[in-house]
Amino acid sequence: MTDFVLASGSAIRRQVLEQANVPFRVHKSGVDEDVLKREHADLSPRDMAALLARAKAQDVSGQIPEAFVLGADQTMELDGQLLDKLPERSLARDRLIAMRGKVHYLHSGLSICQGGQEIWTHQQTSTLHVRDFSDEFLDFYLDTAGFELTGSVGAYAYEGLGSQLFEKVEADYFAVLGLPLIPLMDVLREKKVILS
Repeated sequence: MTDFVLASGSAIRRQVLEQANVPFRVHKSGVDEDVLKREHADLSPRDMAALLARAKAQDVSGQIPEAFVLGADQTMELDGQLLDKLPERSLARDRLIAMRGKVHYLHSGLSICQGGQEIWTHQQTSTLHVRDFSDEFLDFYLDTAGFELTGSVGAYAYEGLGSQLFEKVEADYFAVLGLPLIPLMDVLREKKVILS
């Protein structure tokens, strides 16, 4: 079997791979996402996800050249703007009010590198319709959500309480979580990381 490395510290991405019984190890990338976002501020949110995924994979692949290294990233687009994770919980109310009753997009970018060179890439966009939730629900959510408020760009964990925010989701479940699993498993079978 081929050595497969996840260049990410994301707990949810690790969980998705573990639950799918994909053999991997983690080697977190040292890429400074804030610097890349500033240097490439002209990119669309979709292209930014691809750039960040590639940068992470190339960074770790340069250190472990024999392995297949997966870089993954996800960006959120609301009203045409790229949003970042909130630095503190106190900002979550404004973010959620801005999202209420609107559509936003989660752009997933995946990149596999070997020997520092990209050998596979995938992009996928999820469309999420936030319901027009009540102020009472908003208060409940803010009191209950905890880490979710700063752990993701949308101030929600879709796999948990955050699922209550939506009236419609046009997406693959795994893509919303930030790791489009089905296309990834196709390439992992091809590269003999998992059985075909």
